[in-house]
Amino acid sequence: MLNFQKKTLKNDMQLAITALGNNQINFIAEILPAVRDCKCNIVEIRSSRLGQSTGAYLLIQGNWNQIAKFENTLDVIQKRMEIKIHTLRPDQKEKKSDSVPYSLETISLDKENIIESITTFLFDREIDIEEISGSSYQAPYIQTLVFSTKFIILIPPQLHLLSLREEFLDFCDQLNIDAILEPIKR
Repeated sequence: MLNFQKKTLKNDMQLAITALGNNQINFIAEILPAVRDCKCNIVEIRSSRLGQSTGAYLLIQGNWNQIAKFENTLDVIQKRMEIKIHTLRPDQKEKKSDSVPYSLETISLDKENIIESITTFLFDREIDIEEISGSSYQAPYIQTLVFSTKFIILIPPQLHLLSLREEFLDFCDQLNIDAILEPIKR
């Protein structure tokens, strides 16, 4: 049984992992038992199919020895299964708790740089992006591709929300984007 923990213990450290492999390779079934065997805990996990590939993102927690053992195990899994695995030991800083979490959803014609334009708008205003998901698909009833995104963002307290909302809607009008920006209910 996997242990999902949110709180970091005093002497624990974390390891962020990205793994990428072909759809037919079930590498997650290899990684999860390795987490357990190394006595680490899963803090967060995400996985999705990307075309003919599968991507997984994990945040693992354990003491220094457990994390080092797990990193060695990942090297073995990577070579044996012929997948790509990258790791990073993130800073253990606490997140800013005074930011306001918002959900942002957009839909527009699938044109170049639309996701780049939206993220640039957010980063220029020092808005942190917690999550992004997006996809291009054929719109029903018409022969046009549309692009849909979902963001979880953290709006800093110094930004005036009504001004930001108005500025964002003007930005969307200029690029012909339909958008919904609303607070996340806790």
